[in-house]
Amino acid sequence: MKKLVLLILISLPMVGFSQGRRGKVVYKYKKYEKFDFADMVIEGDMGSPGDLSITPRYQRKFKNPLPIRWDFRPQIRKAIERIR
Repeated sequence: MKKLVLLILISLPMVGFSQGRRGKVVYKYKKYEKFDFADMVIEGDMGSPGDLSITPRYQRKFKNPLPIRWDFRPQIRKAIERIR
């Protein structure tokens, strides 16, 4: 009996908070907003970074694993023969 009363006492506040008291929430957004950039003041310093801002890096040269082929005529002839 004590457990039942304790369970009811714990569950009553949960039920009370679960129901919405305000009703349906309606969001209203601005339909139009104007920005006047002429009145805006931006403080800061303008300056160029100079020539030393980009550090040179080592460009690694890779060896081409494929041989250089200057003439593809034999492969073209074999492809044409396979079509016939």
